[in-house]
This record gives sequence, C-alpha cells and structure tokens, in this order.
Amino acid sequence: MLRWTITFIIIALIAGILGFGGIAGASAGIAKICFYIFIILFVLSLLKGLVKK
Repeated sequence: MLRWTITFIIIALIAGILGFGGIAGASAGIAKICFYIFIILFVLSLLKGLVKK
C-alpha cells in the first residue's frame, strides 16, 4: 500500500512540474487516500499483534 502512495506522489510531482494541474491534483488525492488506508491497516496489524501475545 505504501508503494502505491509513493508511486502516486511521484506521478503528482512530475505532472505538477510539467504543468498538468488536474492530473497532479488527482494523483495527490489518490496518494492521500492510499496513505490513510496504509496507516489504518498498519495500526490494526499492530493492535492485532499485541492482542495475540
């Protein structure tokens, strides 16, 4: 999940440099959503690991 976030951030940066504002904004939005999903899954896996012990 984190790999997708980094990919979309790179796409957003390249699109922003080249002047494609719409694509840059959309890629940044997708990257933000992927990052939040990653954080939620990471916290859930940490909690699951603590409960098993």
